[in-house]
Amino acid sequence: MTLLAEDLLLLLLDDESGKPLIDGTALPRALAGAVLLELALTGLVHPAGEGEEVKKGRLVLSEDAPPEDPILAGAGARIRESKPLKPERAIEKIDQRLREALLQRIVERGWVRESKGRLLGIFPTTVWPAVDESHERAVRDELRATLVDGATPTERTAALISLLSAVDAAAKVVTDGDRRAIKKRAKEIADGEWAGVAVRRTVEAVNAAIVVAVIIPATAAGGAS
Repeated sequence: MTLLAEDLLLLLLDDESGKPLIDGTALPRALAGAVLLELALTGLVHPAGEGEEVKKGRLVLSEDAPPEDPILAGAGARIRESKPLKPERAIEKIDQRLREALLQRIVERGWVRESKGRLLGIFPTTVWPAVDESHERAVRDELRATLVDGATPTERTAALISLLSAVDAAAKVVTDGDRRAIKKRAKEIADGEWAGVAVRRTVEAVNAAIVVAVIIPATAAGGAS
C-alpha cells in the first residue's frame, strides 16, 4: 500500500506540466502532515489528552515496534528523539528532505518522470509530469465519489480529503463538479466524526498545524513587501 503522503503528492502535481498545484510553502508542510496523520492512523502517535504524563496537546509515541516503511520509521524517530512536541513542531521536523524522498519514490514507481530545464534559459527548474496515471486515477475516482457523488468515504479517503481541505486544494484535485460544493463537502468531511477520538484529535491538530505553517510565512512575506 502507498503512503498517504505519496497519494497526496501525486494529486498535488499537475499531470501535464508536472508543477505543484499549491505553493512551495504549503506543499512540504502538507506532505509532512500526511506522514504524521498516517502515524496516527496506525496507532503509533496521538496528541496527549487530560491526565496523561505528557502535556496536553503534545505528541505521545507508542512503544510498539517502528513501522517497516522507512519514511514512517524516520518520522517516528525524529519525533521520539525530541522532547514531547506540538504537532506543528513535529511537522517541521518531519519536513526535512521529505519532499525529495517522496518524489524519488513516485519516480521509481513509474508514475511520474523528473524533467529538468531552465527558466528563461538561466534559472534551473525541475518538474514531474505524469507517466502512468492508473494509480492516481483510482485515488481520484474515490475522491470524486465522495466529494461529488456523496459516497461515504473510507477512513483513508477521509484522511486524504482532510489534508486537501487544509491546503484548500480539494477543488483543484477534483475538478468535474461545482467548486464551492466540493470545498464545502471536503470541509464537512475534515470536520466529521470518521475516526476514533485519538485519531480525531490528531486530524484536528495536523490540519491546524498545516494552516499555521502556511499562513505565518505568507503573512511575514506580505509584511516584508
